[in-house]
Amino acid sequence: MIVFEVLLVLTSLLLILLVLLHKGRGGGLSDMFGGGMSSGLGGSSVAERNLDRITIGAGVLWFVCVVGLGLLLRAGS
Repeated sequence: MIVFEVLLVLTSLLLILLVLLHKGRGGGLSDMFGGGMSSGLGGSSVAERNLDRITIGAGVLWFVCVVGLGLLLRAGS
């Protein structure tokens, strides 16, 4: 159970970091305050696609940890 808890904390921090690394798509709070000045050239680079894949993988791992902890806690009760 400790392994799931540590893995959950690590994947949570990793997800926060990965989401913050993504490039803004516009239309959010950053546009309201003038942050949307960058030109949208369209398309995504290889680095962005890899970042998307890593983020999805980390999200799946986080979800598995949450479900695993829930099952362990339910079985322990």
